[in-house]
Amino acid sequence: MSESEEIKKDSYSASSIQALEGMEHVRMRPSMYIGDVGVRGLHHLVYEVVDNSIDEAMGGYCDTIGVTINEDGSVTVEDNGRGIPVDLHEKEGISALEVVMTKIGAGGKFDKDSYKVSGGLHGVGVSVVNALSKHMKSTVYRDGKIYEQEYERGKSLYPVKQVGTTDKRGTLQTFYPDDTIFTQSTDYSYDTLASRMRELSFLNKGITVTLTDKREKDDKGEFLSEAFHSDEGLKEFVKFLDGNREPIISHVISMETDKGDIPVEVALIYNTSYSENIFSYVNNINTHEGGTHLSGFRRGLTNTLKKYADSSGLLDKLKFEIAGDDFREGLTAIVSVKVQEPQFEGQTKTKLGNREVVAPVSQAVSEMLENYLEENPNDAKLIVQKVILAAQARHAAKKAREMVQRKTVMGGGGLPGKLSDCSEQDPAKCEIFLVEGDSAGGTAKQGRDRAFQAILPLRGKILNVEKAMPHKVFENEEIRNIFTALGVTVGTTDDSKALNLEKLRYHKVVIMCDADVDGSHISTLILTFFFRFMKELIEGGHVYIATPPLYLVKKGSKKEYAWTDNQRDMINERMGGSAGIQRYKGLGEMNAEQLWDTTMDPEFRTLRQVNIDSLAEADSIFSMLMGDEVPPRREFIEKNAAYANIDA
Repeated sequence: MSESEEIKKDSYSASSIQALEGMEHVRMRPSMYIGDVGVRGLHHLVYEVVDNSIDEAMGGYCDTIGVTINEDGSVTVEDNGRGIPVDLHEKEGISALEVVMTKIGAGGKFDKDSYKVSGGLHGVGVSVVNALSKHMKSTVYRDGKIYEQEYERGKSLYPVKQVGTTDKRGTLQTFYPDDTIFTQSTDYSYDTLASRMRELSFLNKGITVTLTDKREKDDKGEFLSEAFHSDEGLKEFVKFLDGNREPIISHVISMETDKGDIPVEVALIYNTSYSENIFSYVNNINTHEGGTHLSGFRRGLTNTLKKYADSSGLLDKLKFEIAGDDFREGLTAIVSVKVQEPQFEGQTKTKLGNREVVAPVSQAVSEMLENYLEENPNDAKLIVQKVILAAQARHAAKKAREMVQRKTVMGGGGLPGKLSDCSEQDPAKCEIFLVEGDSAGGTAKQGRDRAFQAILPLRGKILNVEKAMPHKVFENEEIRNIFTALGVTVGTTDDSKALNLEKLRYHKVVIMCDADVDGSHISTLILTFFFRFMKELIEGGHVYIATPPLYLVKKGSKKEYAWTDNQRDMINERMGGSAGIQRYKGLGEMNAEQLWDTTMDPEFRTLRQVNIDSLAEADSIFSMLMGDEVPPRREFIEKNAAYANIDA
């Protein structure tokens, strides 16, 4: 090696440092700005644009927002706000619109005179959406004129120009997600967007958000469309969430106030269920990890109800102390605060850390409950009676749970007898299949890779936890087997319902059931159990659903598997027609080799990861599907039957 080559190899100077422009950095590290580049990140692009419109609404300048999924896969968001300013930005020397669209960290959200608070989890703004779009077009209706600018991958194609006059005002944004960034998919889910738009309409009462899908038409030749509007806000949100549960009090308890410049909204109701459903929001973002506003809510609720319960004399005969959890059983509540400069913590940055929020929320909740309990003595008595029942059930559940803990691997009780464990010791490399029935379990045991795949057969349909008291859940043999096999424990932290995943023995938990109605029901029962008692397992990305094939298509020596009717027909046609078609009614009809090839082999299988886009929406669906109310369940099935495979 020559001397000059040696110097060149070892040099590390200013020229070695790669200085990326803001937009280039977004494109190189998109996950830093929108969370990920999967389906969730793709939908986050829409939320960022809509957040701008919501900010206008929160400021009182806008009351209508329209979101449209266009035929070509692009998305259009339009509002009737003030319109993004287009005049010259003195510092940048270009139009303010171009600054907002092409400069990271620019925008009115950082000017307290423009917006008191602003929405958005990452707060990165529309410029990031522009950077991650292969093409974007901004149209502004302002001061009687129409202004326009287009961009490619975050860079403007021409200066902002006036293209006409108008009597309307607002901003219209159309963007095409960049498929070189979103390689998994650029296909938007109507249901996912609808869930978020509905949520926003509840959190910002009085505004109307419409969602239209121009990719398909209904029987009447009209585009799929829905308008979301709420006059009562969180009160209406609670009614929506609890529509499939039986209330024990006559009214939704709600209030809206400002405490120390922090707007606080709360709505709650008690029902006959055994679950606690509290949803918290900061600046319209669901803080599913909780935070200081949730701490304030719990403090205000517990202190006020305990004070009332003690003074009522109803607790006199109780032989043990009431715990904080007891006051929240059967509770559905929503807490929403607006904070000027939110500080987010936690694994996914959705936990509020602002300490100054605790006292205002606690005080507001206390005042609300004190007034309600005083004015509604019958409801107050019903709530206290519910708390007493919860305390008694908690005591019974604790004993049942301790029995589960003793039987876990860590407790020395051994593994469930039906579990066929794997030899690998590293949980990150291990997976467990929860298999419907002993027959399919036997086939799975023969077909698996014993090194890293464990099999736990489940006998029939597990307990419907949506309708069972907590101690009954922990006494159920199949559920105890799941806890024991996974090695997880419940209630070992300050929260008696928290799941401890430190000893989780498998990082992939795969639900493998028949591809028929019964199999779907069993999958739903298991998912309901996970959602109510092991939510952390889902949130950690550990839960998957296996997808066994529906058909085996054979002709001569050729054979292929099909997962849908369309695939079956295409394979049959490719084989020249008249192929033999075998319909798998269940996993037990496949031999071990077939089950491995189609459903268990990591090289070829398809696993669907279970995640929760909206906790509120998931809670509503589980309570509807697995609760006591039949009409809403029938309506849901009829609406979605077109997307389900149902055996006659």
